[in-house]
Amino acid sequence: QVQLVESGGGLVQAGGSLRLSCVASGSSFRINAMSWYRQAPGKQRELLTAITPTGSTSYADSVKGRFTISRDNAKNTVYLQMNSLKVEDTAVYYCKMGINPAWGQGTQVTVSP
Repeated sequence: QVQLVESGGGLVQAGGSLRLSCVASGSSFRINAMSWYRQAPGKQRELLTAITPTGSTSYADSVKGRFTISRDNAKNTVYLQMNSLKVEDTAVYYCKMGINPAWGQGTQVTVSP
């Protein structure tokens, strides 16, 4: 069973930055794509960005140009650098490994005006 542990969330003013981390257990990290999702109150969980095992990336329009995903296969860790944060980025952020159904506990990001 894959375990995912997200961290790095917090309270930040609009225009600020945060860097999220997600550490995955097990030996399959390096052969799986990793992705970041978020879920705002009363909304469905949405896919923000993904990175392949070889580093190719894709982004949702809502975060393109502001968020950057990266990975360190030696540390089983995927990162999400979030810049130019907006109030509407407030949500719980989750990472996911490939098609594995496991979710972590998420990390709360709150952006104040």
